[in-house]
Amino acid sequence: MSYCVNCGVELDDTARFCPLCHTPVLNPSQPVNISAPPPFPDERGEVPPAVKRDAAILLSSMLVSVAVCCGVLNMFLKPERTWSVYVIGAAVMLWLWLVPPLLDRGMHVLLRLLVDVLAVALYVLFIALNLDGWTWYMGLALPIILWGGALLLLLGLTLWVKRRSLLTTVTVLIGSVGVFLLGVELLIDRFLNQSWEPGWSLVVLTVCAGLVIPLLVVRRVPSLREEARRRFHM
Repeated sequence: MSYCVNCGVELDDTARFCPLCHTPVLNPSQPVNISAPPPFPDERGEVPPAVKRDAAILLSSMLVSVAVCCGVLNMFLKPERTWSVYVIGAAVMLWLWLVPPLLDRGMHVLLRLLVDVLAVALYVLFIALNLDGWTWYMGLALPIILWGGALLLLLGLTLWVKRRSLLTTVTVLIGSVGVFLLGVELLIDRFLNQSWEPGWSLVVLTVCAGLVIPLLVVRRVPSLREEARRRFHM
């Protein structure tokens, strides 16, 4: 049994160098065993990166297959009910969410968010047209989607365009949830009652504010901020 003369670590009989300090192994009484396999590989292997184009083709084929199969099935199974529109719309929405970012890795985050919002609006439009719900789509669904999309674009400008810390990201996201639900209740009340009587959204907004205020204090106090980073590995 050999030991490193520099750091004292126990050496395998096939080792030419110490695996810790890289000191050459010189032991005249026990030469290096060149016939036995080493205990660890001496060549660095790397997994080849996945080809994004192939992944995009695979996802596209899967979504198209599901949409076509459901459309054909709808023709033979209760054709008076166009339930396949929901599946086809969901497939289109998922394609817009997943495939363009794979094909264009340099796509700007704001453009990606805009495409995602338009995909949701298009899918809900499919549902509205199938249910003859143009009124609730224009008066309620589309305003909620646009309100959420505006907040997402604002978050993209605030967080993703310029990298922020995890603590800042969590603070902004919690506050955005409260603001979004406040707007949702406003739009629902105006659509149903032509007035705004804030209720449950104020409860959610108060809870979000109760979470955001301590986080803002932690961000402002250096000692608390460093302690939070160490505790939560941020």
